[in-house]
Amino acid sequence: MLGPKVGGFSETQAATAKTQAIADQVKSQLEEKVQKKFPMFKAVAFRSQVVAGMNYLIKVQVDEDDFVHIRVFESLPHESKPVALTSYQTNKGRHDELADF
Repeated sequence: MLGPKVGGFSETQAATAKTQAIADQVKSQLEEKVQKKFPMFKAVAFRSQVVAGMNYLIKVQVDEDDFVHIRVFESLPHESKPVALTSYQTNKGRHDELADF
């Protein structure tokens, strides 16, 4: 399994239960920003980056053929801050590369 590397994002990996849990924590933030409720919110792939905490790029399936890419920041555990949606891209497809944005 490829882990995160300092300075850059890891290779794209299949989503895990942890990735899904992180995505679930920011679902309402995304829905508020795009003013839309998603019938589905399934993390399918992710990349991670070690910073003063962790950045995640997550590809989320929100409908049969509709995906969003979300960028999420998870602070260091001792900071006790909630996971935050920092950026997103809508109207993505199944085969769109999960690139830094």
